[in-house]
Amino acid sequence: MLYECFDKKLGLEIASQLLRIQAIKLQPNEPFTWASGWKSPIYCDNRLSLSFPEVRKQIKDSFAHLIRHYYPDAEAIAGVATAGIPQGALVAEALNLPFIYVRSSAKAHGLSNQIEGKAIKGQKVVVLEDLVSSGGSSLAAVKALKASEIDVLGMTAIFNYGFPIAQQNFSNDKVSLVYLSEYTLLIELAVAQGYINEAVAITLNKWREAPQDWGL
Repeated sequence: MLYECFDKKLGLEIASQLLRIQAIKLQPNEPFTWASGWKSPIYCDNRLSLSFPEVRKQIKDSFAHLIRHYYPDAEAIAGVATAGIPQGALVAEALNLPFIYVRSSAKAHGLSNQIEGKAIKGQKVVVLEDLVSSGGSSLAAVKALKASEIDVLGMTAIFNYGFPIAQQNFSNDKVSLVYLSEYTLLIELAVAQGYINEAVAITLNKWREAPQDWGL
């Protein structure tokens, strides 16, 4: 089972772009509050990359390269709703593959679909996510696909926070994850470029180790 960054140099480049367009914000002195209630010194909104053609293209091309390398047998791309939908559609177009997407739950009306698009039993699919935190919503999408007898080759994401619980969850579910950039590379870059100093970097790394307890 894979759980790794695709390429460190590329990961640093993408982290640099996300910082530049403010898709990633670092505010250790004015932490954000996540939907989970966790206090966080970082906020990552990769949807902003869609508004910057050069960044959007780099992410699309990097995903395409990653999938050709790790998942050459892929027959379709599945995006995780909602932020994985536009990214996944771009990548499917680049690879000339079918695209489907997975809702967080089945619709309460119409056809009551959870998987939208032409889902084919036995089809080899790579799941695309914009961001991995604990991995809960990502792995729920994988489970929905497997329940429909779709062959999930693995998952890929733009950015991984690198929480220990996420790696454990992916390991427990035996799902591979290869991502373009990650938190440790971001902090390394942020120090090198003067966004933060070493003392702040220590604080930020402590948060990653136990985010549920940080700021309490």
